[in-house]
Amino acid sequence: MTVTSATATSSAPQDLGILGRNQLVNSYETFMTLLAAQIENQDPLKPMDGNQFTEQLVQMTGVQQQLYSNDLLKQLVNNTGTGMSQAVSVLGKEITADTAKSTLTNGEAKWSYNLGKAAASVSIEVIDSNGKTVAVSAPKNVGAGDQTFTWNGTDLGGVKRANGGEYTLRISPVDASGARITSKIFQRGVVTGVEQVAGQPVLSLAGAKVPWSAVTAVRQSA
Repeated sequence: MTVTSATATSSAPQDLGILGRNQLVNSYETFMTLLAAQIENQDPLKPMDGNQFTEQLVQMTGVQQQLYSNDLLKQLVNNTGTGMSQAVSVLGKEITADTAKSTLTNGEAKWSYNLGKAAASVSIEVIDSNGKTVAVSAPKNVGAGDQTFTWNGTDLGGVKRANGGEYTLRISPVDASGARITSKIFQRGVVTGVEQVAGQPVLSLAGAKVPWSAVTAVRQSA
């Protein structure tokens, strides 16, 4: 004997917002149809009082705007709520983020980079938000693997840049033959803060601002 599950026929729960909006549309269309018919067939000697219809129309418009506001709020929660909760969950943890940007904090900006193999030399440029090279360096840490670079905030003109500016690192590693070596720039550090910028979660670590979407690894801080 075949047994049919009792849950197989149950319907999925309906979105009350969508249901309410559909009902409102139907009621609004019906109301406008009735209003047009009554105006068309009214007694010219005893015209109807339009105040009542106007009040009903205003009420319907208010309900419609409220439903649309609820939809926007729901979308905002869906778009940012989960992202923020996940971002907050990494507070105090060490992350790795795929970004070449850093923020000058306490007179320093820091980056990490990885070399696919040992290099004969590495040329480094620090670039400001206008795309201008403000500092150059030839670091000695040119071995294969992860390395770090810290800029002291002094530009090519000997001027100490103000804290808070965002800068991008560019590296050009070459081997003994002058051939380019595979490299990657990233940020690594402990997350000390989370904020929302332009609707997206942004993490703070060592003064740098890192978008949540750039995070590639998370691990417990030592």
